[in-house]
Amino acid sequence: MRTEPFWMLGLLLWCLFGLFSCHARAGEPAIRGSGVALIVSIKDQKMALLRDGVPMATYPVSTSRFGTGDRYGSYATPLGKLLIRAKIGKGYRQGTVFNHRIPTGEILPPNAPGRDPIVTRILWLDGKEEQNRHAYARCIYIHGTPQENLLGRPVSYGCIRMRSRDVAALADDLPLGTEVQITEQHLPRKSHPNGPMSLLASVF
Repeated sequence: MRTEPFWMLGLLLWCLFGLFSCHARAGEPAIRGSGVALIVSIKDQKMALLRDGVPMATYPVSTSRFGTGDRYGSYATPLGKLLIRAKIGKGYRQGTVFNHRIPTGEILPPNAPGRDPIVTRILWLDGKEEQNRHAYARCIYIHGTPQENLLGRPVSYGCIRMRSRDVAALADDLPLGTEVQITEQHLPRKSHPNGPMSLLASVF
């Protein structure tokens, strides 16, 4: 019985699988689009949740105290289109402290004095444009902060900070691959004579 044709067929299938899978980063889940997106406004220090282009909710946030940019070591917040590449912290209590994305077991209440760690949830962002291509390697997150009294002001070291209850709810609701647009412009308003999509065109 000749086995060469079967062996060659198996090799061909293996090569085709490798060709289509080599473009994904190791260990990353498949990314699927959805009708949900986030817009972060540097000017407003707020974030909007959109469903099918319609603003549904806004949240106070803090972006970087060092301005905008994507250079290594700048501690700046990158601009442009990014995606949620990973979600960390599901099931942990609000206020749980994370060190290098690992829960430490410590839990902090909002506005705990003298503390500024990452808490509650981590949404790890991956840049999709030249202007933000270092975001993933720089560990730019949307994450909870115990310094909730400082939200609404640019005080972070590059990440986007949120209240624990807000980031916990978003992390449970948003799928991987959700688009996050960081802009220096104002957020779109909830209503407009020409409809919400006409406003979003100036943001995106």
